[in-house]
Amino acid sequence: MDTPLAEILRPKSLDDYIGQKHLVGQGSILRRAIESGNIPSMILWGPPGVGKTTLANIIANTLFCPFYCLSAINSGVKEVREVIEKSRQTKDSILFIDEIHRFSKNQQDSLLGAVEQGVITLIGATTENPSFEVISPLLSRCQVYVLKTFEQDELLEIINKATAFLSKKLNKQIIVSQTEAFIRISTGDARKLLNAVEMVVYQMNDTAKDTITISNEDVTRIIQQNISIYDKKGEMHYDIISAFIKSMRGSDPNAAVYWLSRMIASGEDPLFIARRMLILASEDIGLANPNALLLANVCFDAVNKIGYPECRIILSQTAVYLATSPKSNSTYMAINAALAEVEQSGDLPVPLHLRNAPTKLMKELNYSDGYKYAHDYESNFTPLQFLPSEIQGSIFFQPSNNPKERNLKETLTKQWKDIYNY
Repeated sequence: MDTPLAEILRPKSLDDYIGQKHLVGQGSILRRAIESGNIPSMILWGPPGVGKTTLANIIANTLFCPFYCLSAINSGVKEVREVIEKSRQTKDSILFIDEIHRFSKNQQDSLLGAVEQGVITLIGATTENPSFEVISPLLSRCQVYVLKTFEQDELLEIINKATAFLSKKLNKQIIVSQTEAFIRISTGDARKLLNAVEMVVYQMNDTAKDTITISNEDVTRIIQQNISIYDKKGEMHYDIISAFIKSMRGSDPNAAVYWLSRMIASGEDPLFIARRMLILASEDIGLANPNALLLANVCFDAVNKIGYPECRIILSQTAVYLATSPKSNSTYMAINAALAEVEQSGDLPVPLHLRNAPTKLMKELNYSDGYKYAHDYESNFTPLQFLPSEIQGSIFFQPSNNPKERNLKETLTKQWKDIYNY
């Protein structure tokens, strides 16, 4: 497989680095630190494709330091400790952790001692606000540098650099007659921009012609035809989570695990996956298996504590459990029906017998008069009007046809007889 253009054109020095002049321009604070050979541990915070990984590599190359690179998606405490042990044997080692916000608290804790003692210089990259995603003790030991989205003139410079390289490689003249589509599609992300340029050029490469001329229409047409290849985090992100949810709702554990694997492989945030399963456990399983909600909640907490790569096991266990559970959306439908009634009938008054009467005046106004305390009756139940008179007898909860809710329906029918007509 050919090396992607984005990797080939990755800058090797600060002079080649495009953008972030506030950090690495002549005389800037981070550039002075790099040139002095004395950099602090740092967190590079910015949107995707603005040069966080590239900057970390440049720092290591400039300082000629041992450089270790880990991804929070597929590395854990074990890998961190291995790097720390290696770093004790050398000097001035740099550890770069991509997507450090996906490290759990325990994983981040494992870095503290080595950073504090100077065993490693940490460079963490994150697209999320480090104030919320990086633990305070680690954050206090790091400088936070904010990287900005590329400006239009910087994106144009990247386009020119890409077309110059491809022109030389293909021995053809490449003319980008219109740049608006490339810039719009990139959303300020250099990696997306380079991927788009590479895809469009190769698909328009006609061996019979010496010139490739690219218009906005060409870019839009080719990118739309290849959206699943071009942008795993865009439209496909929503399509895959939709397929995952529908597979569990449809009781197919094999499809659920497959779509889960697709998300894990693309680096999807595990908390996003766990959060969606937590919703499904109530919306689509509900009272048919109340334990589903408990397990999904435990899954969310465990994923938050453990992080990748180990949390993939917990996600898989929960996905299979939810997919194979009996299904019911009765409580989901009940709250929707009740909300629709509230919107239609407004703020109906609470029946007097259901109101508290802590004062003499309230008792004189018949507050709480006629209320029956359920525990004073056999089986802790006695019929009483609990809805406002205007909607008395309205049914919002309809039990589904599964063993647990069939039992519920029998109980409700016995208790409420003709009041609710279950």
